Amino acid sequence: MRPKFADRRHFDTIVSVKNNRSREWGPRPARQAPGSRLSRPRARLLEVLQAQAEPTSLAALVSITGTHANTVREHLEALRGAGLVRRSAAPASGRGRPGWLYEATELSHDDPRPEYAGLAIALASVVARTSPAPVEAAREAGCQWGRELARSARADSAAAKPRSSRQAVTDLFDQMGFAAEPGRSARVVRLTRCPLLQAAHQAPEIVCSVHQGIAEGALEEFGAASDGVQLLPFAEPGACVLRLQGTS
Repeated sequence: MRPKFADRRHFDTIVSVKNNRSREWGPRPARQAPGSRLSRPRARLLEVLQAQAEPTSLAALVSITGTHANTVREHLEALRGAGLVRRSAAPASGRGRPGWLYEATELSHDDPRPEYAGLAIALASVVARTSPAPVEAAREAGCQWGRELARSARADSAAAKPRSSRQAVTDLFDQMGFAAEPGRSARVVRLTRCPLLQAAHQAPEIVCSVHQGIAEGALEEFGAASDGVQLLPFAEPGACVLRLQGTS
């Protein structure tokens, strides 16, 4: 038998977090260009630009990110091509051609599929009202979804070098928009973004159970045990925590 998602006290803690803490706890909304997927370096560069109060020079971006100028320039051009960044000429300051200033466009701040959050909230409400065990039902639905996602991922990477089941699940969540990254422990994954953050805040028992189920189903499809998997919603500033105990 799989472990339960979490006990009631944990979700009472979530309610307390929602009421008494800022939403800096837990992941941030997923930001992604419609119809496209950004690599992690480009997504982070875009976040840097989104945080700036005014257009920013290439030199400043190099200093902030610690990345080589040629690499930053390449990412900026790709973001411009996707319509997420615009550039303008910097004010002239002496001889020579003025440099460029970069800023995030309005498109980069938009949620490309805001209706999904509303749909997720509505479905969570229906599950909560109609199922005698809504958390378990949500997790089982997630398991089925996770297995399907893992099968698709295995087919797409059939010729690639085999990966550990833990890394495969991390990659899967990363591709889904969770901006997954390693935690302090080898068996911990930090989910720093959430494609359904609004729904997760309103119905964490249902939405987060689905996400835990995805991890369990994917692990099973990748041939690993799913015992001990645990998702801790809004567990720390900037992330939810996914624990993959007993996986390799």
